[in-house]
Amino acid sequence: MKVFWDEVQLGHSPQFFLQRGIVKGNFEVPARAAALLGACTAMRLEIVKPPPAQWAALAAVHDPAYLAFLRDGHAAWTALPNHGPEIVPNIHPTPEMLATGARPSATVVGQAGWFVADTGSPIGPHTWSAATAAAACAIAAAEEAASGRNAYALARPPGHHAYPARAGGHCFLNNAAIAAEHLRGLGCARVAVLDIDSHHGNGTQGIFWERDDVMFVSVHGDPNGYYPWFVGHAGERGAGAGIGCNVNLPLPQGTGDAGWLRAIDAGLRAIEDFQPEALVISLGFDASADEPLGFFTVSQDGFAHAAKAISRLDLPCAVVQEGGYNVDVMGTLLTRFLEGLGG
Repeated sequence: MKVFWDEVQLGHSPQFFLQRGIVKGNFEVPARAAALLGACTAMRLEIVKPPPAQWAALAAVHDPAYLAFLRDGHAAWTALPNHGPEIVPNIHPTPEMLATGARPSATVVGQAGWFVADTGSPIGPHTWSAATAAAACAIAAAEEAASGRNAYALARPPGHHAYPARAGGHCFLNNAAIAAEHLRGLGCARVAVLDIDSHHGNGTQGIFWERDDVMFVSVHGDPNGYYPWFVGHAGERGAGAGIGCNVNLPLPQGTGDAGWLRAIDAGLRAIEDFQPEALVISLGFDASADEPLGFFTVSQDGFAHAAKAISRLDLPCAVVQEGGYNVDVMGTLLTRFLEGLGG
């Protein structure tokens, strides 16, 4: 199995994080990638630097104006008087504003509120280069899957909370969606995305909400008590041609191996019925019992069992890294998962 990674991704080092009114250090640190890379090296997997992501591949999923903001916003931000080191929004267009004609601002302060959903996704000087490198890893993994081989995209920053024109939840470019769209472009008639990060992949859901050629299945914490708070409910099934192609399997706080694996099995049955030609896995390790922002209590064995269950679909997989923030255990969890999935 090839691992796709680019050290440019280490340049993104967000600092700001706001939790329950308290400013803290951001959990999405470069050490996450270092831990995962160390595990790949220990497994003696082939580690490959992918070619740069092309603008067209990003624009197949994301709005060009949003991409331009991610690329150019920090330079505009640093031109402001009394600016902080990172773009952090302090106002967002509310439903009332949108209902009465709200439109994008010409200033970077307004653009930050328009294009960034929360305060957990600060944009620094190297965010764009890291995010595009992560997307390049996902694209390369998709190309491997299109050729019938499993591959792992060590994607950092993660991506599944990013909408076509909005960052959020540490995510800027939706790597899994970019991989799925790339697989479609490479000739896969149907693609499934299985998201087992503990947080609902709201961005991926939004991107494919009206599509019948990409199925999205998410196993995650109940949004009544967990990020992203407003979406991820079981009744969200898609719209238009996409009705029935969106499957949410929310679980209560404290769910361990048995309940989590049952939900994954239910998701795999839906994917099997959909009959895709390839699978994108949004792999998060924040379901772990050792997770600092924990909601579930899944063990190392649980991740291994999940991978073995996925392998029984007998589909080529592009595994795309999402969350997981305990750097002391992430490498072990990745090893258990990839060994369970097989080459």
